[in-house]
Amino acid sequence: MALKSGENNEKRKYCFGERHNNQNKKDKKEARVLEALVRIDIEGVEDPLFDELQGLIGESILIVTESDQLNLFGQAFRPIFCGTIQAVEQGTVTLFPVNIKMVTAPFFQFPTPLTIPLEKIGQFTPNFDCNARIPLT
Repeated sequence: MALKSGENNEKRKYCFGERHNNQNKKDKKEARVLEALVRIDIEGVEDPLFDELQGLIGESILIVTESDQLNLFGQAFRPIFCGTIQAVEQGTVTLFPVNIKMVTAPFFQFPTPLTIPLEKIGQFTPNFDCNARIPLT
């Protein structure tokens, strides 16, 4: 359908929008994009790690995350954290106060609560003495 300039602008916009929407629908179908919120009832889901950490609230814990090294304020360090469990939520554990075990500062206390995703925890040791010296090299 050929439209001349200035002739029925509404019709021209409709034709462009329809073609544009059809192309978007085709792209979305091919990409299998989910645009709706997904609601999952987690009441029946058993999570032994969540349950164990929930029982340790208020206790000290040593956590080593899966990454090889992290970077904080330009300082690279191994992901070794020791602190008191403040909160455990679905998917995260929050430590405060928390020490970051770095080679240059083995007792560096992080100034704010630190939240760690449960899926990133590689190893943990409950009831760990955060004042204990551990070799980091």
